[in-house]
Amino acid sequence: MKKVLIFYASYGGGHLSAARSVKEFIDENYPNVDSELIDCVKYINKAFNTLTTKAYSEMAKKVPKLWGNIYKKSERGPFAEISNTSNKIMAVKLNKLLKEKNPDLIISTHPFGSQMCSYLKKKGKLNAKIATIMTDYAPHNQWLVGHSFVDYFFVSHEGMKDSLAKSGIETFKIYVTGIPLSNKFLLKYEKSDILKNFGLEPNKKTVLFFGGGEFGLGKTKTLKIFKSFLESDDIQIVAISGKNHKMKENFENMVEESHKESFVKILEYTDKVPELMYISDLVVTKPGGLTTTESLASGLPIVIINPIPGQEEDNAEYLEHNKVAIWIKNDDDVEHVLSDLFSDSDKMQEMKVRARLLAKRNSTRDICKILFEE
Repeated sequence: MKKVLIFYASYGGGHLSAARSVKEFIDENYPNVDSELIDCVKYINKAFNTLTTKAYSEMAKKVPKLWGNIYKKSERGPFAEISNTSNKIMAVKLNKLLKEKNPDLIISTHPFGSQMCSYLKKKGKLNAKIATIMTDYAPHNQWLVGHSFVDYFFVSHEGMKDSLAKSGIETFKIYVTGIPLSNKFLLKYEKSDILKNFGLEPNKKTVLFFGGGEFGLGKTKTLKIFKSFLESDDIQIVAISGKNHKMKENFENMVEESHKESFVKILEYTDKVPELMYISDLVVTKPGGLTTTESLASGLPIVIINPIPGQEEDNAEYLEHNKVAIWIKNDDDVEHVLSDLFSDSDKMQEMKVRARLLAKRNSTRDICKILFEE
């Protein structure tokens, strides 16, 4: 029985979702592999985990530009040194867990896990193989610390492989698999049943609007964009407000004022995102690594709103460059942008085709085949 630890950290939801997808696939397909999911930072120190995740959340929400600067500066210089030193100190505590579990393989969906394990391997305290799964569409140097002691790097596209190779990582370690994706996004659904369950019309285009966002960013801009969608008579909207209760209230008030109750469904939370993406024609969202991966796998054109400076803006640039997304920036005329998009059916169709070509739908399977079958 092979023992596998899957490390993640709670700075954003994408790292956990990627880790869960890998674990689910392992559990369903590899009976001789014992896998365990662990928040590596929380294990080391719950208070530190609470403090740092809250700090990340508050900065991303209230001072996103500051977070963006920290993100960029943490690639090198003093910020990078502080991060690297902290991870070396935390690795000492993590070593206790590794001795207890004695894993054959460690999979990490967050750079902190990879850094700590590579440091322990360098010091001769760890013999397990290390696999790093990068969960965005642009590289960052924090993922590469200790790369000589990491055995696998899984990246989202060829451009990232080239970037890692230029950073000195041996190409035989780098695999272009895509970001892990839940198997639910690969299933075929009965479209008519889903439309009926959500009270949607079969003859209208459906827009899936993620308006809450993890940090509730850009309220004014989000509502302006939402209003522009409301003004179209040819579409219906499924708006997801998430944990942002105020945004849900704003959505409901705007829908009531515009008398569009029949064509808008507002959800606070749903576990039916795979089904909703299956029936949708367009998604409006922040470009987190996970949502981006799910949207591409579903063949959806993307309207990007409110990316967090740093990793999400990098993701937005990648998507826009590959012509699968339109990034609505602060100075853009929202009505004009959306009018152009909806009036050009050929452009929408081209974006859908490009999304499917860009998607790595079998990412989770491919990662596991490389780790357990080669």
